[in-house]
Amino acid sequence: MDAATAVALGAQLNAPAPRQPIIHLLNSGGFYGAERMLLDHCLATPGQHRVLFLDAPQELLARFRAAGVDCQCRAGLVQPLLYLREQHGQRPLLNAHNFKGLLLGWLAAYLWRLPLVATQHGFTPRNLKQRVYTWLTLQLCRTAVVSQVVCVAESIARILRGAGVAAQKIRVIPNGLPETSGQAPRVTHAGEWLAGYVGRLSSEKGPDLFLDTLIPLCRRYPHLHAVMLGDGPERATLQARIDAAGLVERIRLPGFQHDMRPWMSRLDALVISSRTEGTPMILLEAMQDGVPVVAFGVGGIPDVIEHGRSGLLAAPLAVDELAAQLSALIDDPAQASELTAQARHIQRERYHLPTLAQRWAQVYLGAATEVRA
Repeated sequence: MDAATAVALGAQLNAPAPRQPIIHLLNSGGFYGAERMLLDHCLATPGQHRVLFLDAPQELLARFRAAGVDCQCRAGLVQPLLYLREQHGQRPLLNAHNFKGLLLGWLAAYLWRLPLVATQHGFTPRNLKQRVYTWLTLQLCRTAVVSQVVCVAESIARILRGAGVAAQKIRVIPNGLPETSGQAPRVTHAGEWLAGYVGRLSSEKGPDLFLDTLIPLCRRYPHLHAVMLGDGPERATLQARIDAAGLVERIRLPGFQHDMRPWMSRLDALVISSRTEGTPMILLEAMQDGVPVVAFGVGGIPDVIEHGRSGLLAAPLAVDELAAQLSALIDDPAQASELTAQARHIQRERYHLPTLAQRWAQVYLGAATEVRA
């Protein structure tokens, strides 16, 4: 263990923690980026963490419980409020994740004068309902009921400041990864170069843009293959496009993966074609695992990746440019090792969970102190 690691771990063990429970509020459809962040957060950040899911599949609850995290699922509005009323004698500190969590957390904090932190993982205003959610989120964050707002990327913080949320209560704490036992050995398949998409198959993640990029490249490079790991509402449409292109054997949709490690060891590149992002967990995982990243420069991605040094970036939604960057990586295999070495160093230095946990501990202590005052 090097000196920096020892200092970080020592700080984590000795960090002050709020005396009251910390209850996280999240509406969830599965184990995606926010859920991965939250699970790691509960395990790494000092404090008594509990999770109240407003909606969640049973396998998600089982995953949190198997990791030792106390969690409940209470659907609707009344049942979660009744649960929080039962807990309010312990004066819990609430951490509300995204809009539905924030709405419920705001009501509970207002009714029982509880400390409330809002965590914003990103905005996806792709339709009228989402635009209304975004507007309401910004209005709630402006109120005094919300003690502090934590954004996982500076791009999100800029939106909040632009909407009039007080700058002094906005914190930017990016996502981070816990310690790893070591990089998994690379698995190669003779004559095959594998590009990967990882994420929900829905519009904001740009799976259609991934196919816009990969279909022409697959025709250009006979050894290029691709996998789209995830599930979602666009799956059938994506499969129909692959079928029509005659690339069923070259572009596969294996579905949602409970364990990404076997796939990460096989990928020659991770392609992030999202229309909007915060700080994607899969980006950090690729950096940690030595997988080169080719991505649109959206959201917090340019805060993490320096083009040409730790990854390759294209202008947002510029499919031809994204294809050119991926093509450059295919044509120059030596570039991959240069990019991944720098990316691994940046992930360890700036997106290291034990270190970021200390910043979260200070947020919680500040919010608890503010309400007591």
